[in-house]
Amino acid sequence: MANQTKLTAKTRADVGRSAVNKIKAEGRVPAVIYGGHDKPVNLSLDKREIANLLAHAVSEHVLVDLTIADGAQVTSSLALIQEVQHHPLKGDVLHVDFHAVRADETLHAEVPVEPFGEPEGVKNAGGILEIAVHSLEVECLPKDLPEIIRIDVSALNLGDAIHVKDIQFPEGVTATADGDLTVVRVAAPKVEVEPVVEAVVAAEPEVIKEKKEEPAAAAPGKPAAEKTEKK
Repeated sequence: MANQTKLTAKTRADVGRSAVNKIKAEGRVPAVIYGGHDKPVNLSLDKREIANLLAHAVSEHVLVDLTIADGAQVTSSLALIQEVQHHPLKGDVLHVDFHAVRADETLHAEVPVEPFGEPEGVKNAGGILEIAVHSLEVECLPKDLPEIIRIDVSALNLGDAIHVKDIQFPEGVTATADGDLTVVRVAAPKVEVEPVVEAVVAAEPEVIKEKKEEPAAAAPGKPAAEKTEKK
């Protein structure tokens, strides 16, 4: 079950780039909350408080008990962090979207998947554990929302897999994904095939022999010269 972390916020009337820059200069982060109201309400959060909350959370989809100060009026709302925008380089939180929920309302949220244990196929056969899905969308009441879905993979052999339908979810929690969706599997080790180098036989250079000069043919009617002079 997810812990309902407490978080404080203030309403803000000003919007636009100049208003956002002013909020950031005050060490705060712009935010908005949807649902449970006639219209979305613009908020601002303490930069350190939201950064610390997210740093200690398993995922960014955190259920919070949000206290909202609107001048002298203070209200409390159960809300799910729906989306967090980060600076692309620094990683600082730039904006937070909340979705207000009721305690009796079924909500949908992404929950991280975490395999644990060493698979038999990895330990004894050199297989590779492949995680096909890193998070699953579930539906449940806020009180039943799990922080993480842990899956025991220690019994998996080569070729074995765990699908959504094989996972034992906490009571009151249902996955919205297809039951046949593969979550984790143990694949056979990849065998690297060395490239076959064909032997290149160097062709022997052709030897061109010097052509012997043929003896000149005797002229007609004239005897050929004798090879040995008679003594």
